[in-house]
Amino acid sequence: MRWSQEEGALGMASPENILLHLSEDDEQQVRDVFTRLEERGFPAQQQTPHITITFSPNMHDDVVQRAAELLPPVIPAAFQRVGSVVFGTKRKQTVAWLLETTDELEIAARQISALNPDGRGPRWIPHLTVGLRLPREIIPEYIRALDELTSAHLKEFTAVRAAFWRPRARELTVLAGTKESCNSR
Repeated sequence: MRWSQEEGALGMASPENILLHLSEDDEQQVRDVFTRLEERGFPAQQQTPHITITFSPNMHDDVVQRAAELLPPVIPAAFQRVGSVVFGTKRKQTVAWLLETTDELEIAARQISALNPDGRGPRWIPHLTVGLRLPREIIPEYIRALDELTSAHLKEFTAVRAAFWRPRARELTVLAGTKESCNSR
């Protein structure tokens, strides 16, 4: 399995994640949006499209174990794009699509997040990052371009796999769903 430059390049700084991977078709559609944004002059987006449930510098084993128990019954999972959101208050910010999903997955994700001592308690904001670490001054233009490129499509996504990603060890443990490699290029 090949992982993006963003995930690999950060190496030691990247946290461990419990995350959801999209279907191959959905992932490719998101990558196509990344390409079209880059063609418009925006910074390249190299990250593998995913939805993070929780992250930590060193994920505790009990969090991973509980995720392996809670996620299989709710994967695959449908997500609906319901808006755009900007994370960050400093010079570099992140643009993401705000997502909604089933109550069952939401409850499971909140339980997993609550177990993570490095997390944000029982909170989860389901989102798909579409603009990572962008200069603050280009955010309005980036969101306008993103809206133009996706207004009529990409309203629904399917997460087909839940996994535990350890970037320092470059180790992926599938917790639920398909074990096939994601459609990375």
